[in-house]
Amino acid sequence: MASAAPAKTMPWVEKYRPRRMDDVAHQDEAVRALKKAMETGNLPHLLFYGPPGTGKTSTIHAAAAELYGPTLVKKLKMELNASDERGIQVVREKIKNFASGVVGSSAAVADADGKMHAAPAFKLIILDEADSLTSAAQTALRRTMEVHSKVTRFCLICNYVSRIIEPLVSRCAVFRFKPLAPEAMRSRLQHIAEGEKLVLAEATYDALLRISHGDMRKAITTMQSGAALFGGDLSPAQVIEAAGELPDPMADRILNVVAKTDFRQVQTAAKDTALSGYSMAAVVDKLFDRVVGAADMSDLVKAGMLERLARASRAVAEGCDEHLHMLDLLLAMQRCQHGWVVPTDSDPDAGEL
Repeated sequence: MASAAPAKTMPWVEKYRPRRMDDVAHQDEAVRALKKAMETGNLPHLLFYGPPGTGKTSTIHAAAAELYGPTLVKKLKMELNASDERGIQVVREKIKNFASGVVGSSAAVADADGKMHAAPAFKLIILDEADSLTSAAQTALRRTMEVHSKVTRFCLICNYVSRIIEPLVSRCAVFRFKPLAPEAMRSRLQHIAEGEKLVLAEATYDALLRISHGDMRKAITTMQSGAALFGGDLSPAQVIEAAGELPDPMADRILNVVAKTDFRQVQTAAKDTALSGYSMAAVVDKLFDRVVGAADMSDLVKAGMLERLARASRAVAEGCDEHLHMLDLLLAMQRCQHGWVVPTDSDPDAGEL
């Protein structure tokens, strides 16, 4: 029984992570190019970018497993998360030391079809969240890539390619990972549900797809959290609660209150929302979706509210006092609703509508 515990408690994201290139969903261009490069043994430096949960890390790990086999992959692959160690020291020490080592004679490795091939004569360094590296660290990394290119390949993974310096981008084959299509996500979620003995209604899958916005990791984690919290089959409402998303009734209350002119009601709604346990980020995300989809708001009112929601999102990222900013956000939305002011770049609180 003890041996079964790790598999049972393993996060489903890891348990169902693609182990082979053929298992990677909806990233045909990257998979096809990687397979071709692996067949020829001429793998370039790689740069994967795109939204979270689209398979960037899973793809390169699956490629490494097929390149090196289960034994050599532990010796010839190194993975670092740049968000933990983002300074120049990590390049000068860990990366440079690993990259400069000599690769031994190639051993035979079985590919996904069981055919034997020689292991490549280079190591692989996977640098996740590379957009967190400082400019100085990226500049040092460029030189390391040049010097050790004969024995080492780099795979840089990031969400925002614009934060990678151009000299690094130009040295890599660049692949954009798209948000997963709803059909591909639904199929994968159904496969996981079957493996975990869950029977979910189509409405539950729809809820998982809606809240994840193409992020497979978020969808799988939410499904596992919901199964752990509520057990058995999940309803759409339970999925929303497991995801920490603001419930529709609370969003309705906020929008109804800001549509009135009573300051006390806005103050009470802001306090109740802040004390409800939902994060400010969850409130902003929910209100953003509701405002964009509101059919009874003019474009001018929507523009003002969305600008205020954007400011609130930035405040959250900078570590704001959520109670104060919740009140500020709701009062600003009230002003936009009634045309009292329209935000401008020069003075966000000035200007008649």
